[in-house]
Amino acid sequence: MPVYATADELYAVLEQVFFQVKQRPEHIETFTRSNLVIRIRFSNPQAEMLLDGRQPPLEVFYGPRPGAADLELAMPTDLLHRIWLGQAKLKEAFFGGQIQSKGNIIRAMKLTDLFREAENAYPQILARRAGGKDG
Repeated sequence: MPVYATADELYAVLEQVFFQVKQRPEHIETFTRSNLVIRIRFSNPQAEMLLDGRQPPLEVFYGPRPGAADLELAMPTDLLHRIWLGQAKLKEAFFGGQIQSKGNIIRAMKLTDLFREAENAYPQILARRAGGKDG
């Protein structure tokens, strides 16, 4: 059974994660000054997120968005969950083929700090949700 039953449930958690990440903009400058737009497509449930690093502050869009992205990633939602909980390694998922990509994968290195901040926030968000507090 997947961690998230619906895209809306996933989006609610992602919104909380990235709200927390944006509270420390100095920690994600590598991405917000990268001039990159990155689309991440999730499966099971089907969902999509667009990360805009063309200028600070970080903008995150949930759901399908028109337009091209500099880099597109595709992964199962449960894989992102395991990565952010430290149960799977991002690098191994890339090189093991669990994350598919279109575009220059070297540019994905600009996501490192952003993902690290999300990894820090994610367990706290899950703990709050488990405790019945969604915000």
